[in-house]
Amino acid sequence: MTDPAAQPEVLHERDARGVHRITLNRPAAFNTLSESVLARLQVLLGEVAADDEARAVVLGAEGKAFCAGHDLKQMRANPRQDYYQQLFDQCSRVMLAIQKLPVPVIARVQGLATAAGCQLVAQCDLAVAVEGSKFGVNGIDVGLFCSTPSVPLVRNVPAKVAMEMLLTGHFISAQEAQARGLLNRVAAPEALDAAVEQLVAAIVARPREAIAMGKQLFYAQRELGIDAAYQLAGQTMACNLVLDVAQEGLQAFIDKRKPAWAAS
Repeated sequence: MTDPAAQPEVLHERDARGVHRITLNRPAAFNTLSESVLARLQVLLGEVAADDEARAVVLGAEGKAFCAGHDLKQMRANPRQDYYQQLFDQCSRVMLAIQKLPVPVIARVQGLATAAGCQLVAQCDLAVAVEGSKFGVNGIDVGLFCSTPSVPLVRNVPAKVAMEMLLTGHFISAQEAQARGLLNRVAAPEALDAAVEQLVAAIVARPREAIAMGKQLFYAQRELGIDAAYQLAGQTMACNLVLDVAQEGLQAFIDKRKPAWAAS
């Protein structure tokens, strides 16, 4: 039998389509984001960014929990403000790396996602969770307002929903998370992988160039005022339209056929 301690803390594989699967692998520790896990995630996300044929990332976890946030034992063992600042800076770099990837990142959630674990779900472009999963930003229960998790959370759910979660530490169900905008889909345990694959297949069937351009625009424009957002969006669409994939798509529509790049 393989010693669990000898297993990598984060697993990584890539299929022939260019779909990267990154899996948190600390089930006994509820997949907490230790310093070493964050460092490994940063490296792997960098590898995806450098892969010109990457098409999507599926971010999952082993065990009963998706991610229970930061490693509190590690945090308690280093009670210094400079250490905490470095830790949260490191975590923020990982979250921003997810947003800056030119390909969509799908969270595959199979259990508890709390504090920075909920942050991770909110930071992903898409998210699918199994029935029975729970989501919370409950740092307040130990006297810590989940400030960094609040950043992507409030960009996913309405402000009052986010604030209630942050102030009370109360958890919401997968169904509530979907209704409030944190999740795209909720699936039965036996259907989770199929639900994720449905999204993956839809993404890889579309042009990578257009998706990369669109993802960058999506996050940039929502931080702007409406005038600047429309200006940037118009520039992006103009750049998108001169791409070969878009010109072929337009011609295919006119010809009433599938684009040459579309899956048969």
